[in-house]
Formats: sequence, C-alpha cells, structure tokens
Amino acid sequence: MKYSRILLKLSGEALMGSKAYGIDPKRINDYASEIKNLHKNKIQIAIVIGGGNIFRGVSGSSEGVDRVQADYMGMLATIINGLALQSALENIDVPTRLQTAINIEAIAEPYIKRRAVRHLEKNRVVIFSAGTGNPFFTTDSAAVLRAIEINADVILKGTRVDGIYTEDPELNDNAIKLDSLSFEEALRLNLKIMDTTAFTLSKENNLPIIVFDMNIEGNLKRVVQGKKIGTKVFLQNE
Repeated sequence: MKYSRILLKLSGEALMGSKAYGIDPKRINDYASEIKNLHKNKIQIAIVIGGGNIFRGVSGSSEGVDRVQADYMGMLATIINGLALQSALENIDVPTRLQTAINIEAIAEPYIKRRAVRHLEKNRVVIFSAGTGNPFFTTDSAAVLRAIEINADVILKGTRVDGIYTEDPELNDNAIKLDSLSFEEALRLNLKIMDTTAFTLSKENNLPIIVFDMNIEGNLKRVVQGKKIGTKVFLQNE
C-alpha cells in the first residue's frame, strides 16, 4: 500500500444516494463495506463527513437564519451523519470511534488529538464530526486541519465524479479530466476543489489531495494502493 494513514473526506450529499434528502441506508452500507475492505489491510483510517444532506449553514443563513446559529446546526448535521456511519461500520465488525469538536459526551468522545492517534494505532476507524467546532469554517477546512494534526499521508476526497475536470463535467460534455496538477495550477485555473482556506492550508503543509469517485466499488482501495485513480493535487516541486 502506498499510504498507511489516510483521511477520507466525504460530503454529506454523498450519503443521500438516490434520495433527495437525508441518508440512504444502501449508500452508507456500501461506503462501510469499502472502508472495511481497506481496514482489513491495516490501513489507519480517519474520516470527516459533511452535513449538506441534512442542513448546510451557508444555505440556512441565506434564508434568514443567523449565520453562527446556522453553522452550529450544520455541525449537528455532521454528527448525525457520523453516528450513522459509525453504526454501519460497527454492524460489520469494524471498531469505530466518533469524536466531536463540540462536546456531546453522551454520544461521542470529545476531539483529543492524542486519543485520536492512539485509536488509529490500535486499528480503529476514527470519525471526526462537528467540523472544527467554530462557525464560518467548512468541513473541508476541518478535514485538512485534522489530517495535518494526525499526520495523515494524504487526503482522499470521495465524490461522485472520477476526478478534477477543467469545467463541471455534469454541465459541460467537453470538460477535460486532469490526472494530476499542482496546487499552483489549481489556483490559477480557479478550480473549486475545496474552499480557499482548506486548499491553502493543505498547500502550506504539503498535504496532497486525491479527488476520486467513491461510488465505484474498489476505488478506495485502489487509490490507497497508489493506482492512477482520480486526480492528485500536489506541490509543484514534488
């Protein structure tokens, strides 16, 4: 395996599957199976999930909800998703710990970096929820921050498209897929891979990002093996 400790970033929308809202049990069970397949190979796996399938802070604030309150509502949505994924993983015998950036001790551990790393070393999957615990920060920023803190080798951004394109492939059939590109090229081309805060943090800490299609069976394992799946974003001097 090319990577031994990864951070997998999943969007909340990815959990909707064929539904228009909420969590699709089939989709979350499929993801759990993919994660188990990797876990069997002793890969240390941390996960950050968004909450857009339930509530998105930015959307809520645009409809009249106070932005800070809306962001906290979004954090609670990520905890719901984290609980769902934890349940799906534990149902197939994958030991999992859910840690939250805001204290809800009845259902999850508080985020403690040393404890998270110890869980990973003991071959437990760790799910980080509630973003950074601060309003105005996305779960992309949380994913990069947690990846840096736990010394992950790479961020794997699981999406419904097979990599990064010059334009949105769902809107333009002429969009060209990129196999790899530097952080500088991504910024120059104004490609919306992650929000600017997350992307800059990743660049400054030399943390590569691989964007790939999580919905294809076996893709997650192939990416970790180092096979050319999706698009890799890296420092120019690599």
